[in-house]
Amino acid sequence: MANTSLSMNKIRQIIRMYTQGTGKLTISMRCGVSRNTVKKYLAAFEQSGFSFKEINTLSDQALEDLFGKAKVEKVSLRMKNLLSFFPYMEKELKRKGVTRTILWREYIEKFPSGYSLSQFCFHYHHWHIQVNPVVHLEHKVGDKLYIDFAGEKMRIKNPDDGTVTPVEIFVAILGASQLTYVEAVFSQQKEELITACINALDYYGGVPRAIVPDNLKAAVQKSNRYEPSLNETFEDFANHYGTTILPARAYHPKDKALVEGAVKIIYTRIYAPLGKEVFHSLKDLNQAILSALEKHNDQLLKGRNYSRRVQFEEIERTALQPLPLFPYELKKIHYATVMKNGHVHLSIDKHYYSVPFRLIGLKVKLLYGRSTVEIFYHYERVAIHKRSQSPYNYTTDQEHLSSTHRFMSEWSAERFICWAEDIHDDVKAFIIKILDRRQHPEQAFRSCAGILSLSKKVGHERLINACRRGLGFGSYSYKAIQNILEKNMDQCDDESSAKELPMPEHDNIRGKNYYQ
Repeated sequence: MANTSLSMNKIRQIIRMYTQGTGKLTISMRCGVSRNTVKKYLAAFEQSGFSFKEINTLSDQALEDLFGKAKVEKVSLRMKNLLSFFPYMEKELKRKGVTRTILWREYIEKFPSGYSLSQFCFHYHHWHIQVNPVVHLEHKVGDKLYIDFAGEKMRIKNPDDGTVTPVEIFVAILGASQLTYVEAVFSQQKEELITACINALDYYGGVPRAIVPDNLKAAVQKSNRYEPSLNETFEDFANHYGTTILPARAYHPKDKALVEGAVKIIYTRIYAPLGKEVFHSLKDLNQAILSALEKHNDQLLKGRNYSRRVQFEEIERTALQPLPLFPYELKKIHYATVMKNGHVHLSIDKHYYSVPFRLIGLKVKLLYGRSTVEIFYHYERVAIHKRSQSPYNYTTDQEHLSSTHRFMSEWSAERFICWAEDIHDDVKAFIIKILDRRQHPEQAFRSCAGILSLSKKVGHERLINACRRGLGFGSYSYKAIQNILEKNMDQCDDESSAKELPMPEHDNIRGKNYYQ
């Protein structure tokens, strides 16, 4: 869309390719944006003074603040009219006797303010080259890894009941050396695709600058000629390995001709040799595939005195980027609203995780893997927890709680006893009596908190006298201390207070009204 900012992932992709030595024109073609737009973002990047490593650690929000002013170049109405005329012109030129001059006159009649003949022919020439390229594609070392699934499936047989399960065959091939990787997986789902890609990169021992998938649903959410929408998890995987995803265009087999050729070859060199064997597990099948794959990669290329493996070791291995220290951990996404107690519920585990209390009532995104749960709000990671699969329990970071919640979460008998002891031994003795007599700890904690907080209202001296009176009366509750203070009984001597002490209420005491 004209005059709109690029996505943050697209900006990262442009800067990554630039720092890897890719030319601006190549970046423009791969990213589907104009060359001037690429120049604008790269100029902003150089003026920022940041390295790509520092840029890559910024949140999407910070990156938007840094580059948000750079806009996509707006195409003029005059150019739009010209480009809309070219598809018609391409078809008409195939007719006998039709020339570019004739079509230019027709163009000027339709658009009087259009381009001159020379500009008209110049723009058509470049448009025609872009939409109909007819060149031999030279693959650069370490540049692209092409991936796809074979059309034909292989099978594994259950040894117990004899049921046969079809499995998908994942194929990956490096552009320059043509070193191939093949693996059997149960499905083409996102989890299986990413795991297979991780295994492929481990097999190669490095990372190419770009991965080119077909328009698989597990990789591409929405196909588009210029800027396809990638699956969020697949894009996160690519960012972890420092590479770029360049989906092949729909209905353009030339974009993925290399991997389609590799699929045809493995039908002969892997499918055929293993076709008569029976495999009882995916592990057994993949071991057999790996053995046949090594023979394929070690076999001399047709008309050459070297193999794919030799070519890879000589020219491409050192051109690959290094693998990250830790492999990518596959993560799933879950959205939840922060509850009033400052926790979110991960429904798959039925477990609760804390977030900062300022987010109560807001919707957050949870990314969870095998070992961790990360919580995000507006591109910002607000919490990270070790994953727990203990149902109906809470994982709480004390820093996330409000001061009130934090105080309540830290309640304990020892805390209240120490607090009372700091005031006076009589207060401590009264608190111990309450803790001993309450059946439920939380009930006792609430009473203790109420009594000790009275010291801020009436002072230590009055609270000490009130607790001393309470011990003498044998009445151990918050209400008892409150009554003593309200009636100023803490300031009376023992005899007067005994006279004024009200009859306690109890079901077994009839009261004076009973005898009237």
